[in-house]
Amino acid sequence: MKEPALLQVFQLIEKAEDNLVRLCQDLVRFPTVNPPGRDYQPCVEYIGNRLKNSGFTIEYVRARGTPGDSADYPRFNVIARYETGRQGPCVHFNSHIDVVETGDGWTHDPFAAELIDGKIYGRGTCDMKGGLAASIIAVEALINSGIELRGAIEISGTADEESGGLGGVAYLAEQGYFSKDRVDHVIIPEPLNVDRVCLGHRGVWWAEIETHGRIAHGSMPFLGDCAVRHMGAVIAEFEDKLYPAMAARHTKMPVVPEGAKQSTLNINSIHGGQEEGNDGLPAPCVPDSCRMIIDRRFIVEEQLDEVKNEIKGILASLETSREGFKYEIRDMLEVIPSMTDVNAPVVKATSAAIEDILGKKPDLICSPGTYDQKHIDRIGNLKDCIAYGPGILELAHQPDEYVVVKDMIDSAKVMASAAYKLLMGKTE
Repeated sequence: MKEPALLQVFQLIEKAEDNLVRLCQDLVRFPTVNPPGRDYQPCVEYIGNRLKNSGFTIEYVRARGTPGDSADYPRFNVIARYETGRQGPCVHFNSHIDVVETGDGWTHDPFAAELIDGKIYGRGTCDMKGGLAASIIAVEALINSGIELRGAIEISGTADEESGGLGGVAYLAEQGYFSKDRVDHVIIPEPLNVDRVCLGHRGVWWAEIETHGRIAHGSMPFLGDCAVRHMGAVIAEFEDKLYPAMAARHTKMPVVPEGAKQSTLNINSIHGGQEEGNDGLPAPCVPDSCRMIIDRRFIVEEQLDEVKNEIKGILASLETSREGFKYEIRDMLEVIPSMTDVNAPVVKATSAAIEDILGKKPDLICSPGTYDQKHIDRIGNLKDCIAYGPGILELAHQPDEYVVVKDMIDSAKVMASAAYKLLMGKTE
């Protein structure tokens, strides 16, 4: 049932449509591509200057010493806090500002943020600057409505989510910005579709496998030992043993899409041999090293040690059975699966808001990939966290990525309603 007090909030959001579109476009026009991490500082300063005008206290935090942080590409974050002056909880909206590289296949300028037929096109529109813009409009409408809110509202724009979040939410959580004495409820406006509440995500293990060989002249490969061929044996074992085993494992987590309800492995990249020389001509050598990056996504029913040992077992078996096989394996990132309880306050408040505004019961889902909930959960030890925002999940990282303006309006209403319910203690 809609709260009468929120009617004016919804009217303010509807009237702010042009403002919302401009805000999203402005954010997309900062080409915050990661890697390497471009334009973080001007982007967070833009967010901070806007929210300062709405009465927020602004803090900029550079994650010094984190991966990628440098004089050329500093890892800047912004945290904005609005105090109502009345006792109550803190609701935090967290959005990452970084976007992935554009890639090929675009028919629109990736950073022009063109508005065409009710859609804004550009890299980051869906993932997730449309959600960031919607959360800002939602909060501004709440504040400007005149409702005597309780507690505090925070909005953050954070770095490096696309590369693991170490220079963003992980760093901030380590510094206490997501501690229980500061924040009670967190909504992350990731693009999981406007009528769904995302409770959490699968786990991930990123690792680098390197096979070793012996360099020799390319015309006499029998005098060397080809590391690329050794890596080919690794891939063959994955195809014969690992992929069928993963396909047989399914989760009870409500992961979408359907194919992500099982364990998966992506081979992100393979680098082998000497670099090509002038005009791309090959080096006439037998490769003595080959490196492969793997992206293993695992379900809550699996243990991280088991996931690692399965692959390490394949490598150890090859070391025994294949002549000359030598390898190293290095951990790059590990994340345990995370899932918020369906009866948590933030789940109830957001689900009720979706029913009120969209007239349907939301799907409660989990994400196939991780996002910054992992750090809020594991480092901040805050369990009352979900992802909810505009944007079609399947468009993330795609060419001609877009966000639908109506979805941003609807999600802004949902976020405003959910924040109101949480601040005022109306989640039952």
